[in-house]
Amino acid sequence: MHVDNSTIFVTNNSITVINTQLFLLYSPKFCKMVKIGFIGGSGLDKLNIFQDVKEIHATTPYGLPSSSFFTGTTGNCEVFILSRHGRDHSIPPTQVNYRANIHALKALGCQYIFATTACGSLREDIHRGDFVILDQFIDLTRLRINTFFDHFEPGKGGHTAMSDPFSEKLRSVLIEGCKELGLSHHPKGTMVTIEGPRFSTRAESNMLRIIGADVVNMSIATEVSLANEAGIPYAAVALSTDYDSWKHDEVPVTWDDVLVVFNKNVNHVTNLLVHILNKIKE
Repeated sequence: MHVDNSTIFVTNNSITVINTQLFLLYSPKFCKMVKIGFIGGSGLDKLNIFQDVKEIHATTPYGLPSSSFFTGTTGNCEVFILSRHGRDHSIPPTQVNYRANIHALKALGCQYIFATTACGSLREDIHRGDFVILDQFIDLTRLRINTFFDHFEPGKGGHTAMSDPFSEKLRSVLIEGCKELGLSHHPKGTMVTIEGPRFSTRAESNMLRIIGADVVNMSIATEVSLANEAGIPYAAVALSTDYDSWKHDEVPVTWDDVLVVFNKNVNHVTNLLVHILNKIKE
């Protein structure tokens, strides 16, 4: 993946980065730190554990990321927080600029990416409020760009290996963190990503169970595919908020129901991410 040179503008406590690469040289102390990207939604941008907090506005060859980045340091880590759907959750799943998001994190020097997402459970034993540390995905999207390869260089294919798309190193850190915090979790699971923004019919929900998916959402497959192409280890923790539409003894999923469960558990998500920061080594 090609990253262009960049120009940086600093105003008070805000940094504007144009094409982003020279940010890597902006401060010598940052170069010694482990740089971690967090992609998620509610709660992440409200974390108040950081020092030297700044806001970064980045542009990329693919356009603007979903939001500006809040960045700060804690211990040996510098963290860059991005809101996948915008801070006001105004960007539908298909319209998220996944390429710009991953490109910006790469250009900012992130060595690892952790993502959070709400999901629907497709299994009896994955209950509301459970965490699933994903290890596989099935991509059923059809309207979005899910690769950086708009063309191949002559004689060079861009067929990225994707057999194990989620970083085992980062997955192990998340699993260990869940155990230490006593969080109800599943150490593996297959995420099926659908186009959205609508939820599944009962027939579709049952089909997803048949093809081997454990949970369903509308973003992860696209995001992790691009992270792999960019060469950034990526792991995701999925928070089960509902049972999609397959379970006849449950009310079919609605957005209001998703928000109730997610907001009830968002502190668990952020506590987990904060807890694992000291476990990340280069």
